[in-house]
Amino acid sequence: MLKRLLRHKYVLSALAGLLARYLSFALNTTRWTLVGAEHFAPFEAGAPVICAFWHEHLPLMPALWKRVRVKAPATKVYVLVSRHNDGRFIGDVVGYFGMSLAYGSTSRDGRSRGGMAAVRSMLEMMRAGNQVAITPDGPRGPRRKAAAGVAQLAAISGVPVLPCAARATPCKTAASWDKMILPLPFARGYLVCGAPIRVGRDGLDAAVPVIENALNDVAEEAEKLCRA
Repeated sequence: MLKRLLRHKYVLSALAGLLARYLSFALNTTRWTLVGAEHFAPFEAGAPVICAFWHEHLPLMPALWKRVRVKAPATKVYVLVSRHNDGRFIGDVVGYFGMSLAYGSTSRDGRSRGGMAAVRSMLEMMRAGNQVAITPDGPRGPRRKAAAGVAQLAAISGVPVLPCAARATPCKTAASWDKMILPLPFARGYLVCGAPIRVGRDGLDAAVPVIENALNDVAEEAEKLCRA
C-alpha cells in the first residue's frame, strides 16, 4: 500500500517540493568555498559547457549553478534526467532551483534507449548559448563509472566537459546505490572544478576514462577538503 502510494505522481510531486525546500535552506546556510575558480570562470560568465559530476553530488550542485545565474542570468542550465519515476522526481527537485530539464535515458555503451531526442535537444541548447549538466554514472550506476554519452556529446558539440564535485560537512549519506550526499543546514561546503576536457571526434574512446578519472579526482579533492 505504502509503495503504491509513493509511486503516485501527486505524492511524488509533493515530496519533491518538500525536499527542494529543505535543500534550498541547507544550501543557502552553507558556507561555500569554490576550488578551481580559474577553471569555472569562463562558464560562470555563461559560456556553453557540459557540467559533469557524479550522481551522488546532485543535491549539492545547485550551489554551483547559482553562481551562473548571478553572473549570467540569461543563461539556462539544462539537466539531463531519466524518464523513470526516480528521474522525474529528481527533475521536480532541481526544477525548483530554476534548472530546465531534458528527459532521456542512455545505455552504458552510450546507445540510445529513448535518449537520442534529448541529445539532439541538448546540442540545440548549447548552440543557443546555454549549458547542460550530466551525471555520467546516472541514472542507475554503477557508481562512479562513466558511460560514453558525455564524451559523445562533447565530441559532437565541440563543447568542453567541466568535471565538478561538491561536498559538505556535516552531511548525511543515503543508503542508495550512489551513496547520495544530503547536506545539513549551517554546514561547511566545497565546490571543486577541474580543468575543462575537450573531446575530439576521433578521440571518443580514449576520452571516457579521462573524464572518469577527472571526476574521481575532483570528488576525492572535495572529500579531502571536508576532512581537513
